Amino acid sequence: MRKVAVVGAGLTKFVRRSLETGKELSYEASKMALDSCGLTLKDIDCVVFGSAPDAFDGMHMKGEYMLDGSGGFRKPYMRSYVGGGTGVFTPIQGWYHIASGLFDSCLVVCEEKMSTLRPHPQGAFLTIFDHTLERPLEPNLLWIFALEMNRYMHEHGLSKKDIALVSVKNKKNALDHPCALLAQEITVEDVLNSEVLAWPVQRLDVSPITDGAGALVLVSEEKAKQITDKPVWIEGVGWNLETSYWTNRDLYYPKQVEYAARMAYEMAGIKDPRKEINIVEPYDPFDYKELHHLEGLLFCKKGEAPKLTREGVTKRDGDLPVCPSGGLLGVGNPIAAAGLMKICEIFWQLRGEAGARQVPGTPKRGLAQAWGDLMQVGTVIILGR
Repeated sequence: MRKVAVVGAGLTKFVRRSLETGKELSYEASKMALDSCGLTLKDIDCVVFGSAPDAFDGMHMKGEYMLDGSGGFRKPYMRSYVGGGTGVFTPIQGWYHIASGLFDSCLVVCEEKMSTLRPHPQGAFLTIFDHTLERPLEPNLLWIFALEMNRYMHEHGLSKKDIALVSVKNKKNALDHPCALLAQEITVEDVLNSEVLAWPVQRLDVSPITDGAGALVLVSEEKAKQITDKPVWIEGVGWNLETSYWTNRDLYYPKQVEYAARMAYEMAGIKDPRKEINIVEPYDPFDYKELHHLEGLLFCKKGEAPKLTREGVTKRDGDLPVCPSGGLLGVGNPIAAAGLMKICEIFWQLRGEAGARQVPGTPKRGLAQAWGDLMQVGTVIILGR
């Protein structure tokens, strides 16, 4: 199995209603990634594209529609989609194209233009539920997340104040991110006084619909040495799929995230993630999910993540910086592109190119994680200098 490096990254600004088409967003991110490492499409052997439901962009066969904007014209090309886990699983698919020896370079592109769907993207999500047992209830993801958040709080005796600290931290971190949609300085009281959407989820607990795209350039070890003296290596990858019947699971703990993490840790040779990983970008579409996922990633015991946040451990200058980018709560949540944004952030942090977001010291290893579909997909990738 060959070593694979990330040598370039690009990210569009995340916005609420993009004037650009999905093709144009994909093109912009792809060009930024290629320009950042001095390559062109002629240097790329294959393209892997990730995006969420076709309905978001208002068409069928969205992968084919996005092909030319993503640089896949007359190249080996594939589309990836595992819901919110797409942004990390798509780079994993790019990784194995190169690690296998099939190709020497791969352009990975993730795009989402959620604003196209009217009246709201939640309408598309209705179709992912079981047509007999669940769809007649007209569920949406918001109130299912509310059930999960409530179960997590109940199991560990947590209050809304314990969880709101995550939103406060991430939105403030995003003030330093040039692509951020939701950056602002807020207080715990602001979160607690915001509109109730589905108890216990309130407006400032969640990231809204977002448009945006990101891209990465992956290459083999031999090619990386020709391109840059600062390659960032993919040291471990992991993924896991739970049953889609979320009613059959205890929602207080994401087992699929733990199993995906263990797979990635084994590949990277990591025995103690708390000591061996310097930066973490967990999936945080809701503030409680950062805590949920830190526990699933084995950075602390079950129920202890709120304590890490409360004690400042997860601040940008803390002992374990978590979402120094601002995360989805601060930068935005274009579903498929969200996880890839986190990999871009780890890439820039490890190269010392994160600007005002740069964490102290010289971090050597970072982890990005995404989670999605019907609360069933866990995807993890570990990068190192």
